[in-house]
Amino acid sequence: MDIDVWQHGPQAHGGRLRIGDTVMRCALGRNGVTSPGREGDGASPAGTFALRHVLYRGDRGYRPSTALQARPIGPRDGWCDESADPAYNRPVRLPYSSSAEKLARRDRLYDVVVVLGHNDAPVVPGLGSAIFMHVARPDFGPTLGCVALDPDDLSYVLRRVTPRSSITIHPYPFGQSV
Repeated sequence: MDIDVWQHGPQAHGGRLRIGDTVMRCALGRNGVTSPGREGDGASPAGTFALRHVLYRGDRGYRPSTALQARPIGPRDGWCDESADPAYNRPVRLPYSSSAEKLARRDRLYDVVVVLGHNDAPVVPGLGSAIFMHVARPDFGPTLGCVALDPDDLSYVLRRVTPRSSITIHPYPFGQSV
């Protein structure tokens, strides 16, 4: 089952996600949706992306119920966000010599992470890194470019997707064109 995401509401980071007939609230990048995206632009990239795999905090819960491949996040897992590094937009082991995001966060935002196939085949330096679908803040505050959902909604989505599913982040309200 495929997923559609679009900006919704007065705030740039407010969004909606549709899977099948179900629509739910989501948070987007602080600057809404953009195309093309750039590293550090604070926007969710427009496009259609594969759902690569799931990462989860095994120390905070069980493996999510999903048909996607899933593996636990360890304390040394990171994601390189340094455009000039050969490991850009790839998982790395921490500590890492270049800039890298820590996946084992203290907050609960990365308790479950779906790695999206954004800028990964091939990786183009500067086009953006670490674009995930993950747990939203309680107030649905903005992300740095990811799509964030309520934990129960993220579980719902994961139970319905398959390895052939994709997510489309629309650069305009869903069902409309520019």
